Amino acid sequence: MNSREPVSTHDESVAAEHWDLGAVVGGLRAVRDRWREAQGRSREAGGREFPSRDALATVVGQLCGALFPMRLGPADLRQESEDYYVGYTLDAALHGLLEQVRLELAYQARHGDVDEQAIRRQATHVIREFATTLPATRALLDTDVEAAFLGDPAARSVDEVVLCYPGILAVIHHRIAHRLYSLGVPLIARIVAELAHSATGIDIHPGAEIGHSFFIDHGTGVVIGETAVIGNRVRLYQAVTLGAKRFPVGADGSLEKGQPRHPVIEDDVVIYAGATILGRITIGEGSSIGGNVWLTHSVPPGSHITQAGLQHAVAGQERSTPWPR
Repeated sequence: MNSREPVSTHDESVAAEHWDLGAVVGGLRAVRDRWREAQGRSREAGGREFPSRDALATVVGQLCGALFPMRLGPADLRQESEDYYVGYTLDAALHGLLEQVRLELAYQARHGDVDEQAIRRQATHVIREFATTLPATRALLDTDVEAAFLGDPAARSVDEVVLCYPGILAVIHHRIAHRLYSLGVPLIARIVAELAHSATGIDIHPGAEIGHSFFIDHGTGVVIGETAVIGNRVRLYQAVTLGAKRFPVGADGSLEKGQPRHPVIEDDVVIYAGATILGRITIGEGSSIGGNVWLTHSVPPGSHITQAGLQHAVAGQERSTPWPR
């Protein structure tokens, strides 16, 4: 039989009997029921409870096209119809996002009295506020694109940067995700961030605060934690980690959430490939952190940190002021 021919209904029934699918489906239902009972969730009939990753991927694609229509929009778009395309695409994106926001807000309120009308009003407010920020988001992204073009001698144009650079794709997603995070829909924001993480290998938590003219060169393996604060004109290379050194534990033994635990990177800092910077420390303005450096203490403005300098400091051969440039 040709391998491309469809399987007959008879063959499908034989396969189902062979795999005992009825028992497998029943077993999966039992596991789900145990999970829902343990989590205090009901088994009431209804629609989807959580935002959809697939739906948000569509929304983000539309938003990217609306933000950069002639570069990330459709291939046949012409400038004379640019505004029409942006309006049509934004309308579709915002309506799609509205439903996902409504789902998250209902999810957040699931343990209380859920007022559907109040949730819809709140979701509409979130989308309205998000929409008003889009021009500012595009202006901010323009500074990121320019920073990438100016910071990479291999870049031949700003158009190449937008079309090809994974760091820019990740930053576009982050600018969108951070707006949503700030508007009170962190699950949606996290999904948007993870779409970029999956595509680029760059993991930026939507809670991270990042200034203008931000450039991630090459990018794969970059990790930026939730409470990281990054200033203006900062440049990172691949495999840089801005992470937590330790995780505060509450009286009940569980991790405390939301505590500042990631680095503060001031303006005009460059962090080279493979550097790991951990804890709520400050990297002073204008500093340069060399490749593969492991850093867990603050450094003053203008510092130049290298592996050799750290090794000398550990051996007591450096002077007390750390690595002035």
